[in-house]
Amino acid sequence: MKVLVLVAPGQGAQTPGFLAPWLELPGAAERLAGFSAAAGLDLAHFGTRADADAIRDTKVAQPLLVAAGLLSAAALDDALGVVPDTVAGHSVGEITAATLAGALDPIDAMTFVAARGRAMAEAAAVTETGMSAVLGGEPDAVLAHLAGLGLTPANINGAGQIVAAGTKEQLAALAADKPEKAKVVALKVAGAFHTVHMAPAVAALDALAPSLTVADPKLPYVSNADGQVVSTGADVVRRLVAQVSNPVRWDLCMETFKARGVTAIIEISPGGTLVGLAKRALPGVRTLALKKPDDLDAARALIAEFGAPAFDRAE
Repeated sequence: MKVLVLVAPGQGAQTPGFLAPWLELPGAAERLAGFSAAAGLDLAHFGTRADADAIRDTKVAQPLLVAAGLLSAAALDDALGVVPDTVAGHSVGEITAATLAGALDPIDAMTFVAARGRAMAEAAAVTETGMSAVLGGEPDAVLAHLAGLGLTPANINGAGQIVAAGTKEQLAALAADKPEKAKVVALKVAGAFHTVHMAPAVAALDALAPSLTVADPKLPYVSNADGQVVSTGADVVRRLVAQVSNPVRWDLCMETFKARGVTAIIEISPGGTLVGLAKRALPGVRTLALKKPDDLDAARALIAEFGAPAFDRAE
């Protein structure tokens, strides 16, 4: 049995100019113009001409990533006519995945992610906070070490990676006192995402949620909260709102992929991070990062051998 999982990356995956090749595809510029209007940002500028500092801004990065994910997923569907067996996204990538699953309208998704980016940036400005990746070490010992420093395990990513979040002072203490057999790498993000520091953003998104048009997912949608498949649109949105101040459990998502018999994973643009985790945590599963349209041929070959059958548009 072949099982294809489509995944969407989170903040930090973006690089200057990464959107340019996607905009050369038929209809892509028009789609992006609609996304830009909903987000209130010139996403074509940020995805093609802006520098690394400009697209690191939370208010810009989050809408840009969701727009890129939707464009590349549309290109994959247009080129190959494939429906994945399961979808999931990491952090802001969950909004992309929810849209691909049919739980959110694309324009509503862009409105929501733009509000998310603004609200999280505002929450991050209250206290000087940040995040650091802890690579290696024994997981339980790492978690205990973080707790002792008052840090939150904001992303438990599996494959020996936990992201700690907290104040600059707490992160400095972590850099000076690392968990045994672990490496600590400071991340270039603007705040302690997925922690109590983001509580004001949760309130803002909770107020916006009733205005969204929501439907039950048409595809199995795996949640960052607990790695479970979510069956109702109302629960998808509730989890998207709460997710902002709660840890991302990507390790549990990958366990669910394994339990569902995954044989292939494609990470949509700007892919790379999640397939890297999958290569370490899910040996034997074939992976592909869909970084640019040139990768569509490789996706076709991967799906033919290890992925889902082509979707019959007449059905």
